[in-house]
Amino acid sequence: MAYDLIVVGSGPGGYVAAIRAAQLGMKVAVVERESLGGICLNWGCIPTKALLKSAQVFEYISHAGDYGITVAEPQADFEKMIGRSRGVADGMSKGINFLFRKNKIEVLNGTGKLIRGKKVEVTDENGKATTYDAEHIIVATGTRARQLPNLEIDGKKIIGYREAMTLPEQPKRMVVVGAGAIGVEFAYFYSSIGTEVTIVEYMEQGLVPREDADVSKELTKIYKKKGIKTLANTSVEKVDTSGDMLKVTTKNRKTGKEEVIECDIVLSAAGVTPNTENIGLEDLGVETERGIVQVDDMYRTNVPGIYAIGDIVPGPALAHVASAEGIICVENIAGLNPEPLDYGNIPGCTYCSPEVASVGYTEEAAREAGYEIKVGKFPFSASGKASAAGAKEGFVKVIFDAKYGEWLGAHMIGANVTEMIAEVVASRKLETTGHEIIKTVHPHPTMSEAVMEAAAAAYDEVIHL
Repeated sequence: MAYDLIVVGSGPGGYVAAIRAAQLGMKVAVVERESLGGICLNWGCIPTKALLKSAQVFEYISHAGDYGITVAEPQADFEKMIGRSRGVADGMSKGINFLFRKNKIEVLNGTGKLIRGKKVEVTDENGKATTYDAEHIIVATGTRARQLPNLEIDGKKIIGYREAMTLPEQPKRMVVVGAGAIGVEFAYFYSSIGTEVTIVEYMEQGLVPREDADVSKELTKIYKKKGIKTLANTSVEKVDTSGDMLKVTTKNRKTGKEEVIECDIVLSAAGVTPNTENIGLEDLGVETERGIVQVDDMYRTNVPGIYAIGDIVPGPALAHVASAEGIICVENIAGLNPEPLDYGNIPGCTYCSPEVASVGYTEEAAREAGYEIKVGKFPFSASGKASAAGAKEGFVKVIFDAKYGEWLGAHMIGANVTEMIAEVVASRKLETTGHEIIKTVHPHPTMSEAVMEAAAAAYDEVIHL
């Protein structure tokens, strides 16, 4: 009943921390109230990508004639798409179970609560509570869909991301509230298989409002061609759920003009809320701010022996960030003196079609930070590989410090750019300059050549524009 480390939560932060700790010789247990892998593997990162792949394949087949292939009229089987997604998620969860057995990590099924004396009380589904001791405890409980005051999720007419992945039937019309990664990904999926989609975004920039403004404009243009309507700088005032059709009242924040949109279902994709209530943090005096646990650069809370990682601590709420934090946390516990995480070099990816990927400063942020900058942009319409693949939409945009050549940021929109952004992340980690990228020979023909070409464009050396 005593462990070196107990991890509360088995998402990409928790399970990675547990495995790394076991590798370092610790006796480890993980508390999980649902399925191993947490939201990411079961209801987030992985199953959504399975749905998006189904949508992408459907689009490919629908445009087979563009590639010289004649096929019968394709039909989207919504139920089978959902079923495939759930199957992928189940397989990944079982994979975590295998890794836990391999590393001799014990799973404590139930809801965990921290109690004084470095103890965790785990209550199973039958209400039986068992207390476990640990020298160190990592809280990695993640987040859930955020509830807006005038958009209460009921799971039937107004839904969150979990329900969006398991709807019993495809809606004819959908309103998506929020144009971040979750919103634009689901908008693409449902639109591609025939649902009429309207996206409502509170921020003035519109789609993917945290990305570079040029990326947002490009995605908005592409979504308009796909038939997805975007209402930027717009609030949802109320939703009337009394009739067969929902009536969503929106208000333009600039003009004050109101519009009523009828739909079958509303997807609330307006962010997430940390799962930090009722898990004992208050009783132990762990410092939080608006539900976010306050930690140092090694993820120690103000209470000795208690740590927190992932979406419940300050920083980007991303799976790969949680995993990195988990590794740093346990390596520090083990005395390995790891390097703190550089939050300025975290890649962000959105898996709509076309994909969006970025790292570092946007052009606007770089200027606001006082940098004199060089900006290069290379459109995929000028890429031989993109033309051959029938994927000419989008571009790569790079930003360098004019004085020292430091790579300040990169922003991409196009096919498979989420697979390309790692080049920039690694290059920035190694303090690579723009000229070094220009002189790095990239294979031809590839989409990745656009990174080199964009860098060359920043220094007026681009060849293919």
